[in-house]
Amino acid sequence: MSVLEMKVPSPGESITEVEIATWLVKDGDYVEKDQPIAEVDSDKATLELPAEQSGVITLKAEEGDVVQVGQVVCLIDVDAAKPAGSAAPAAETPKQEEAPKAAEPTKQEAPKPAAQPAAATQTYATGAPSPAAKKILDEKGMDASQVSGSGRDGRITKSDAELAAVPALGGNPVTATGSRSTTTTKLSVLRRKIAQRLVSVKNETAMLTTFNEVDMSEIFRLRKQYKEEFAQRHGVGLGFMSFFTKAVTRALQMYPDVNASIDGDFKVNYDFCDISIAVSGPKGLMVPVLRNAENMSFASVEANIKDLATKVRDGKITVDEMTGGTFTITNGGTFGSMMSTPIINPPQSAILGMHNIIQRPVAVDGQVVIRPMMYVAMSYDHRIIDGKESVGFLVAVKEAIDNPVAILMNGDERKGLGL
Repeated sequence: MSVLEMKVPSPGESITEVEIATWLVKDGDYVEKDQPIAEVDSDKATLELPAEQSGVITLKAEEGDVVQVGQVVCLIDVDAAKPAGSAAPAAETPKQEEAPKAAEPTKQEAPKPAAQPAAATQTYATGAPSPAAKKILDEKGMDASQVSGSGRDGRITKSDAELAAVPALGGNPVTATGSRSTTTTKLSVLRRKIAQRLVSVKNETAMLTTFNEVDMSEIFRLRKQYKEEFAQRHGVGLGFMSFFTKAVTRALQMYPDVNASIDGDFKVNYDFCDISIAVSGPKGLMVPVLRNAENMSFASVEANIKDLATKVRDGKITVDEMTGGTFTITNGGTFGSMMSTPIINPPQSAILGMHNIIQRPVAVDGQVVIRPMMYVAMSYDHRIIDGKESVGFLVAVKEAIDNPVAILMNGDERKGLGL
């Protein structure tokens, strides 16, 4: 019998261990070469582990196990013949397992309605409640017979009702309503690493945040006027991110200290703008990188962001595609955030936070007008970036967003959009 030992490959430089997130096959299954057999979480991404050869698999690690790079996680008997009709039992197994699960909620929920009528009959065991106490008990759906009165002749006082409505730990369980269950789930390697990095940033940097607001009127006009022609010409939509990316790369070139990082006692300045774009995926927030974004057109920015975002959501993003980056843009506005203080993505020194767009009254040339406005926030490391640079940088971004044709398109909007 020829047995292949499958070892954990290195997902990337500096990664020494991964976690078995999910086995996509069962012990004893026949697998085909290059078939995905597991999903593994590193501290940067979730990756698929493909079978190196065809054969019958024997698992050597459990889901949730943290394994070292190079460790054997399964064996494949490459001499084993593919069983006839092996696909059919695999398809039937979930049906056998799911049938009892579908019936369980009905069995668990059936007794609950029977427990409710017990609180409907009001027979006072110790005394009648005062009007204030009765109001509290009625609001909580509680029976006066379940409450001991401390008033004269056992009368239930307001204090008695309030204490009964918020029982102490270990008190009468009849007074509690609704589910009291808890669920404990182990954090993935990726989530634990994110948590460590966020805490270290708060502890190890002198992080401050400065705010401003931008007028999105011109961007709204450009998108409305050219979105169909832009999509037909370039095959992608004209979104907000290309405008902000172009505005950021311009501002980074104007304020090079924002496009820098600290390495011990040294400051490292970059003559390129690698922009990390925060994307929400099924495993959490990922930050794929646009390399040399300063040289990209509007269409190129939109196409690259679309490609990277699709890879994140499909779980196909690679470590290399998320490594590096000199500045980060995050858009909390897609979830409805009005204002926030984004946390720096180390080892970078600054991050720009976008937020939702609200029609608000603003003063323009002495007149009150309604404009689509967005608050923007820039968090920065004060150890390397002074207030003058941080405020100047954000003002430069504001100027470009308020007037994109003159500043980002050299006065020619059609040529600027590649039309």
